[in-house]
Amino acid sequence: MTYDQKINASLARLHEEGRYRVFQDICRQNQSFPKANWTQADGVVKEITVWCGNDYLGMGQHPVVIDAMKTAIDVAGVGSGGTRNISGNTIYHRQLEASISDLHQKEAALLFTSAYNANEATLSALPQLFDGLIIYSDALNHASMIQGIRHGNGEKQIFRHNDVEHLRELLENSDPSAPKVIAFESLYSMDGDFAPIKEIIDLAKEFDALTYIDEVHAVGMYGPRGGGVLEQLGLQDQVDIVNGTLAKAYGVIGGYIAGNANLIDAIRSYAPGFIFTSSLPPAIAAGAYASVEFLKADQFLRQSHQEKANIIKDRFRALGLPLDDQGSHIVPVHVGNPVKCKQLSDMLLNDYSIYVQPINFPTVPTGTERLRFTPSPVHSQEMINQLVDAMDVLWSHCELNRSKLAC
Repeated sequence: MTYDQKINASLARLHEEGRYRVFQDICRQNQSFPKANWTQADGVVKEITVWCGNDYLGMGQHPVVIDAMKTAIDVAGVGSGGTRNISGNTIYHRQLEASISDLHQKEAALLFTSAYNANEATLSALPQLFDGLIIYSDALNHASMIQGIRHGNGEKQIFRHNDVEHLRELLENSDPSAPKVIAFESLYSMDGDFAPIKEIIDLAKEFDALTYIDEVHAVGMYGPRGGGVLEQLGLQDQVDIVNGTLAKAYGVIGGYIAGNANLIDAIRSYAPGFIFTSSLPPAIAAGAYASVEFLKADQFLRQSHQEKANIIKDRFRALGLPLDDQGSHIVPVHVGNPVKCKQLSDMLLNDYSIYVQPINFPTVPTGTERLRFTPSPVHSQEMINQLVDAMDVLWSHCELNRSKLAC
């Protein structure tokens, strides 16, 4: 068999299993989010409503963010010109890191080009800092955390999702003198469930372990200033390293970690994923800074966001859809079949101008395929009504069961 044949066979498997991923060509409409223009295969452009975006609060179109980016471009141009070590370190990066460390009430923060990069680089660098390190990782941690742990080539222990007793068992069976890190997320984006953060922190203290938390789907949206679930629970001083993103609630791009100044300095000095990557463009850093600062003070968008999510969940429950409601803003509707999940997504887009991407393996386990809706403050009541009516019709058309999940 030739190389091309092997490649074609691999792609054919994805098509046969119904999980081949199709990119939709869309252009979001500034000042009209969540509206976007969708370019169809025949070149015809159609206006659609996006229901699966991660710009949770619509900050990607907020004037304070746009103005900050335009001003920074006028001052500093477009690219950063290099890595942070070689000419790519600017006042915009320093300003943003100071804002982030203040947000999380930490001594220091470190910017990365994405939260994926931040997770991968940091978790892979930690074994260089602590000989014999054991990392305890939640079974449903994000792919970036999994890759970082793998690339660190240290010992890892996987505990069952949110299972504190299993975590305790693993800790009890480990060398008590070995350095330890417990890595988990505050809010898991595919199911929308929260981690038992306080219980994990208590275990970490009992077994002298560091804690590493991914707050990607919570920063900006939870807590009085948008500091995430940790801030909402009053536990910001109890976790050692916080990972977050600037690409979701803050509407821009980039990721970061925040923590003790010496630890952040060590990651800065040892992580190849930071050292050898060009820094974020100054305009991006300026826009992200404006967004973080704005959301420290603004409560309306956070409140409206939760209200819209609750409305959608209530309306879906009334239809009897298999909704998994874990109390967060994530609204997953379980389909359980990759082909029908794709079919439902295609019909929503083609027939109702509603865009929600099917979520299939490997993002979620086989048999748990779903449509993951992300309501936002910029979704109107009319848009909600259109979505609910379309789901009611198409759920029956696709011969899917209507049964509420027990949760």
